[in-house]
Amino acid sequence: MKKIMCIFGTRPEAIKMAPLVKEIQNHSELTPCVCLTAQHRSMLDQAMEFFELKSDYDLDLMAPNQSLVTLAGNAIKGLGEVIEDAHPDAILVQGDTTTTLSGALAGYYAGVPVGHVEAGLRTGNFDSPFPEEMNRVLTTKLAKWHFCPTMSNKANLLAEGVDEKHIFVTGNTVIDALLWTRRKQLGVEETIGDKRPYVLITGHRRESFGTGFEVICKAIASLAQQYPSYDFVYPVHLNPNVQDPVNKILSGIKNVKLIEPQSYPNFVTLMNDAYFILTDSGGVQEEAPSLGKPVLVMRDTSERTEGLDGCVRLVGAKEEAIISESMKLFEDKAHYKSMAEAVNPYGDGKAAARIVSELAGLLSKDVND
Repeated sequence: MKKIMCIFGTRPEAIKMAPLVKEIQNHSELTPCVCLTAQHRSMLDQAMEFFELKSDYDLDLMAPNQSLVTLAGNAIKGLGEVIEDAHPDAILVQGDTTTTLSGALAGYYAGVPVGHVEAGLRTGNFDSPFPEEMNRVLTTKLAKWHFCPTMSNKANLLAEGVDEKHIFVTGNTVIDALLWTRRKQLGVEETIGDKRPYVLITGHRRESFGTGFEVICKAIASLAQQYPSYDFVYPVHLNPNVQDPVNKILSGIKNVKLIEPQSYPNFVTLMNDAYFILTDSGGVQEEAPSLGKPVLVMRDTSERTEGLDGCVRLVGAKEEAIISESMKLFEDKAHYKSMAEAVNPYGDGKAAARIVSELAGLLSKDVND
């Protein structure tokens, strides 16, 4: 049995890695080893419980307002010790977080081959998103195998000189997780009261801290005033850099509902029932097309370019753009329909099976060679 160490530390990573852990568990030649950095604690634990995952190692690195330098340093040190203890045959990291880069670097130092799940996403701007764009580029340099959601992601890697033999187009595991969650048919908890139509909002990106979030909140406040028959439901991220401007500007507006961060199944239901979604999340850009929900992305750039001008529009952290594009979705039914019915380019729910099949073959080939 080949031991595959799956390293992750945030809720989005857990959601996207859960289908892989389950697929590895069911494989006759592979066994999983789950290692958490827990750079996000409570939201990570929610996802672990829902997907019925258990960790073999937990570094428990979350601390209030720690710097990226401190988090990365502690993660690399801790992961190095875990890899030395566990002796994995391969490591999987996912996405673009500090955990992703730290896991890839620790694996490289230990001489263990690293597979990068959700490889090849690019904006071309190292400051947007920060630090995610640099994390994913450096992870590409450290990884041996690259599991890309789309052909566009593969093209990005080929343009950077990555060997085509090490690139595999698989779809995105977030669609696997989303479809699995819908099959569970879990209902949302009673968090938003009445059943009025609503816009769902999420926001947490570091590059929007400060003025960016203030502008976003002012736009939401303006929309809430213009469209009183709609609610604006905002599960507010726990980071004080998000909490402070959101509570300062949006608290007390009758049709703005500020709620706690939701468990993953609850959030899926909130997405499914929303009229449209305002977000700066990467994962939501991938999930919403499967649910037929238009998405306005409150970022200046997106590494998920396949959905742009289909189900997704970039509006940035710009008050006028957020308001004008939202108004189109409220008032132009043909425009709404064209976004809602756009094809999902991110997968069919079989990405984890493809990745694990490729991984098993690659490890078997290494042994035979």
